[in-house]
This record gives sequence, C-alpha cells and structure tokens, in this order.
Amino acid sequence: MAARNGKKTVGSLVLSLGACVVAAGVIYVFVPHDESQKTPIKRVDYRIELLTARRAASYPVAAPEGLPKAWKPTSVRYQGESNESWHLGFLDPDGQYVAVEQSTDRPSRFIDEASQGAEKTGRTQRIAGETWRRYKGEKYDALVLEKNGSTTVVTGTAGFDGLAEMADALKMKKSTAA
Repeated sequence: MAARNGKKTVGSLVLSLGACVVAAGVIYVFVPHDESQKTPIKRVDYRIELLTARRAASYPVAAPEGLPKAWKPTSVRYQGESNESWHLGFLDPDGQYVAVEQSTDRPSRFIDEASQGAEKTGRTQRIAGETWRRYKGEKYDALVLEKNGSTTVVTGTAGFDGLAEMADALKMKKSTAA
C-alpha cells in the first residue's frame, strides 16, 4: 500500500504543477502588461562633481554650457587616482548617448577605451576654433582633442552631428579656488 500511495503522491504533484503552469499562462495572457514602458533614466545634477574635478584636475575640465534642457545628464564621475579621469554622460534630445571623457592617460589607450575601439578616420572637424579628430566605430563614434596635458573624447551613439553639438558647447575650465 505504501508504494501505491507514493505513486499517487507523485502523480498528484505532477497534476498540481501542470495546473499551476496553466493558471500562470492564463493570467499572463489576460492581465495587461506593457513591456515597451521602461524605467525612465533619471537626470543627474553634476555641478558638485564638476567643481570638485575642476579643483583637483591638473587640466581644464570640460563641461557643456548652454545646451538645451532636452539634453539629459545621466552620469558623472571624477577619479583622480585613475589618470585624473573625468566622465560626464548625457542622452541627447533623440535619446542617443553622448559622453564627455577626459584623462591624462596615454592618449592611444584612453581614446580606445573611451570610444570602445573606434578607429581614427584621418578626418578632422573644426569646432569652436579647435581641430577635433574623428574616430568611427561599430558601437560609438568619437571626436578627439588633445590639449592642455589631457585628452578630451566626445563619444557615443549620436553620430557626428550630435557629438559636434556637445563639443561646441564644452567649456574647459580649471578652478582657481583652493
């Protein structure tokens, strides 16, 4: 009798599990859900980090001035111990990613890392009186400026027009306050 009860228990378990799977499937099908709704990316205030970076860095730190409000800052960090690395990430009005990256690291290594492997095109672009080199990549394109002991990379998915708009808005400053 014990063996027979064991078979009934396993059979009942299988039937119960099947009923649960069917019920879950029915609930999934009939309960409305919108997978196109993603959690919105929050706007970050980067003013404190910018002031800190401009005081600490050995080079003038770049940040945009006068960009339309539709440009959403999404990430910021300054790492003094890591080749004085400055990062400021944005979403442009079309939702494309644009980042401003600066560092005192060896330019070739830094450009490769910041642009995620983009290759130099041999083309340049004049922006706000400066000559920026163009890099083209599978994931990101980039505009690169080497000046004042650092390398500035404006990179992302926004295409060269979006990158140029960001580069044009950049003001490179060093804080004089101690």
